[in-house]
Amino acid sequence: MSPVRVFILVIAAFAAVALAFVARSAFGPKAAAVAPVAAAAPAAPAVTTVQILTASRDLAVGTRVASSDLAWTAWPSSALNPAFITDGSAPAAPATGARAVADKASRTATGMMGQGPMQALEGSIVREAVISGEPIVKRKLVKGGESGFMAVVLSPGMRAMSVSITVDSAAGGFILPGDRVDVMQSRQTEGGKGYSAETVLQNLRVLAVDQTTEASGDAKSQVGAVATLEVPQADAEVLARAQAEGKSGGGLVLALRSYADIGGPSGRVGPRSGGAGSTVHVYRAGQASEVTVSR
Repeated sequence: MSPVRVFILVIAAFAAVALAFVARSAFGPKAAAVAPVAAAAPAAPAVTTVQILTASRDLAVGTRVASSDLAWTAWPSSALNPAFITDGSAPAAPATGARAVADKASRTATGMMGQGPMQALEGSIVREAVISGEPIVKRKLVKGGESGFMAVVLSPGMRAMSVSITVDSAAGGFILPGDRVDVMQSRQTEGGKGYSAETVLQNLRVLAVDQTTEASGDAKSQVGAVATLEVPQADAEVLARAQAEGKSGGGLVLALRSYADIGGPSGRVGPRSGGAGSTVHVYRAGQASEVTVSR
């Protein structure tokens, strides 16, 4: 074999080897790319909460609070205000999932959580409006016997006025706070030979008897010396005049109204028809006297 042919074979062999390496690099399996590892985000710290008393509905000024108007709500302990009312338990991490639903249902169904604070506020009067979900603070509520209670209980446009009463002039003590009464005035007729009586104000709400603003649940009667009545502003002078005239020759009598009659008008009685009234002769110890009763 000639040297030229040997040289050509060697060159061909090197070219075949080089081609094999190139083909292997182009069509062979590639090395798996190393994916960058994302840095794990730090876990958020668990927020501890406390149970605070909130309004379950909007409460307008003058509303008498019931237990159904209040609810316990989880509140972040970091945002707790000293004025908020808590159930006294230690702060706890928030429950999630089925546990949170079960806890909420348990508090709603039993109503036992914080039963003491709820009962203490029941019957209070709203002094400042409270919206649903707002934390309850004591400065927005007022209880019987506290300063400002009567001013909150009064309806708009009404005035609180007190009259002296006795067992005889207050239906034997059966008039209780919350009842409705008519105010009757008796006076001596001209010449001092008899008495006249007329109803000067009707359907007035009794706010208190002495300093008691609510009758106890089992109370059937209450004997007091003073009754506080809710009087329309325009009729306050009528009651004041009736008291002054009554002291000079008669007195005021409170007549208890039936619950069926409390829906009528409240305030001064309109002009009477049919003249001045009728005269009734009363005989006491052999002496006759006349009493004029207005129609």
